[in-house]
Amino acid sequence: MKSTHLSLIAGAAVLAAVTGFATVTAPGAPAESTAKSATLLPVERAGLVCPAPSNSDLAETQYTAFTPAGTGGDAQGTAELKPALPIVDDEDETDPKKAEEAAEKAKKKAEKPVLAVKEPGKPVVAEANGSAAPALVGTATGKLAPGWAAQQTTEVTAGGSRGLLGVTCTAPDTDFWFPGASTAKSRQDYIHLTNPDDTGAVADIELYGPEGALKSDVGDGITVPARSSVAVLLSTLTSEAVDRLTAHVTTRSGRIGAVVMSADDSAGSDWITASEDPSGTLVMPGIPADATSVQLVAFAPGEDDADVKVQLMGKNATFSPAGNATLHIKSSMTASADLKDLTRGEPGSLLLSPVRKDRATPIVAALRVVRGKGDKQEIAYIPATGPVGARATVPDNRAKGSTLSLTAPGTTAKVKVTASAGSGGGEPAVETYTVKAGTTLAVTPKAPEGLKGSYALTVETTSGGPVHASRSLAIASDGVQMFTVQTLPDDRGMVEVPSARQDLSVLDD
Repeated sequence: MKSTHLSLIAGAAVLAAVTGFATVTAPGAPAESTAKSATLLPVERAGLVCPAPSNSDLAETQYTAFTPAGTGGDAQGTAELKPALPIVDDEDETDPKKAEEAAEKAKKKAEKPVLAVKEPGKPVVAEANGSAAPALVGTATGKLAPGWAAQQTTEVTAGGSRGLLGVTCTAPDTDFWFPGASTAKSRQDYIHLTNPDDTGAVADIELYGPEGALKSDVGDGITVPARSSVAVLLSTLTSEAVDRLTAHVTTRSGRIGAVVMSADDSAGSDWITASEDPSGTLVMPGIPADATSVQLVAFAPGEDDADVKVQLMGKNATFSPAGNATLHIKSSMTASADLKDLTRGEPGSLLLSPVRKDRATPIVAALRVVRGKGDKQEIAYIPATGPVGARATVPDNRAKGSTLSLTAPGTTAKVKVTASAGSGGGEPAVETYTVKAGTTLAVTPKAPEGLKGSYALTVETTSGGPVHASRSLAIASDGVQMFTVQTLPDDRGMVEVPSARQDLSVLDD
């Protein structure tokens, strides 16, 4: 009994230290009649992973990392992104001594940060060229952790990977859905799996087409070594060539970051990031006003079919596109709809909701958006995303080419948008916008005064809502309006910490 008493006392003490809100109650003293509510505190640690930017020798990549000002704790902390370790093929080096030396050299190289945030409120930028740029893994602590965000933006002006490829570096997880992937002959879709931890991870990849699961014997048990990244060409996992499918990535052990690089022979390339977790209602914000083609891809992972309403939240109202007012999604099968140029010159966002409110079957979804025609086409993907919530940030905005899209599917909302100082100088700028219920507002952000370099945009919901948002970045190259779209879900920089108190009466015999 003595050891049990000691372990319970130690456990109570640890809980008190972790929460910071525990109070000591002597044995036999009356307990408080009401429990204290949870308290919001800034996170003290955050992790991100970024995939290898490109397999093209023509690739020019800019990394941007940023932590918003004003919400961190007192601890100084660090925020660094470092190269992932290369995967060594044992057959390439038969000499054990040379193999060990090569591994040690790679490990030392990976300890040097590619970029590191030194203070909140100011972006940090680094550049890399060619196909040798590695995946990145990183951690932020202390006051640099809440809201820490990073993006890599890659420009490829020619070849099969031509396009502007932008991706927000993601937090590691264990479950990812990618509607809109493909194994078609005209596509080269690679799924990048990056492991940030010091132990190996094992992942499974499942592919679902319009007729259900695709046959595959090699998508199971993919090993991702510690602090390394693996790229898997989806068409090597199956003999079936399917244009619109859904890829599902899960881990048997460990955590990974996962994202799909998609290249189309005729329409450019970009990253496909994971859809919001399965839900009965989904929002895909920020379809450009000049989109020439919009394709919806959706999947119902459960045992039930889903019938959803398809609605466009436009500049002034919400309406259903002609001929595509509803979509039937069979269980475990990928459904798609060609929405063509549904925005017709105005910005918009797509809303999927159950036809019957009492049958809200969870689904995942994404949009494939095309701008331009013929050999001047360029593509981007907009996955279903969660609301901005308290705050969301997107790094790497330029003096020209950034468009922020805000949509309020429920009630009218107000948002505060802060443009940070530039990576090379400039003063922050703040704007407030009202987003009317059922509409999409597309704005050109006010750039920082005296801007040098790139800047970050932070969006905060101040009233009403919820608000869903995305940022489009466009760069013209040889007559092609290359673009990429990044969504802005809540950065989860604040976490609820439950109140706790010690009740030593549980130690009484």
